[in-house]
Amino acid sequence: MARTHTTMRRALRREVAGTIGLLADEDDFAAMRRYRTFTFDDHTTYLRQAEGLLRSLASDGGHTAIALFDPEEYAEYCAETGLDPDAPASRTRFTAELATTGPTVPYDGQPLAELLPDLVDEAVRRATWEYATMLLARLGSCAVCGDDIGRAAFNRASDLLVQLLDTSSPGTRHLVCSVPAAQETLLAALHAAQDTEGNAELDETEALEFTTVLAVGIATHSAAGVVMRTTADGKHDRVQGWRLHGERLLPLTAAEVFDAYCTDAVSGDLVAPESGVDYCAAPIVGDDHPGGGHRH
Repeated sequence: MARTHTTMRRALRREVAGTIGLLADEDDFAAMRRYRTFTFDDHTTYLRQAEGLLRSLASDGGHTAIALFDPEEYAEYCAETGLDPDAPASRTRFTAELATTGPTVPYDGQPLAELLPDLVDEAVRRATWEYATMLLARLGSCAVCGDDIGRAAFNRASDLLVQLLDTSSPGTRHLVCSVPAAQETLLAALHAAQDTEGNAELDETEALEFTTVLAVGIATHSAAGVVMRTTADGKHDRVQGWRLHGERLLPLTAAEVFDAYCTDAVSGDLVAPESGVDYCAAPIVGDDHPGGGHRH
């Protein structure tokens, strides 16, 4: 009977989906060491043990997701809920909260060194979208017409995205929208493949993030820009760009695209152009009038 119970527990374990909160950054790891019940001394050893645990769970057939464990957010969570931050049970509850509210990536047996950049990217994407959404919500209504400025900007950004995809040449498109903000530049990327009939296949989450960031540029009259790289079989990659002017995307010339793409965004230094890439003048997006946008 005991053996039967053990076998049943193992079978049930394979049915359980779990989440592990991971301290991917050494500074975050150091911050957690102030808690007596956090017994790890070395970040490298900690990551090695975490990877061993993930492999063990995967070998049992279970599904495990990984979330970024942020010590500051954890401390705030404990203060709000009245939990003792120096208790393993509190860390477990916080990780369970991350599983439902925070960005996670599934563990499929890949090395942790390969998975961590994806997890960080996912966290940055989520934070960017949340910040952009907050900015749009804070704009309120237009003093002249009473329209919601953020909603109108989002609708206009949606129109522009459709036009961008309609005016581009056949192939797989990768778009990046950049919008200067108070703290740092907001970035959103969108990958658009094509089906057999030439229709764009979009990830809904990426499309929402891209549209939201572009809407921030429209609503705040920022010097935003969009770059699109198109890849097609048997052809050089084509890079094109637009700058935001009011509620319009104005096409960049080939020289302007080359300068933008071959300049380091942080240092301003020139970057060598890629081989097999053509820097091209962008087509006109839409007409000369906003058409559904909002002026304020």
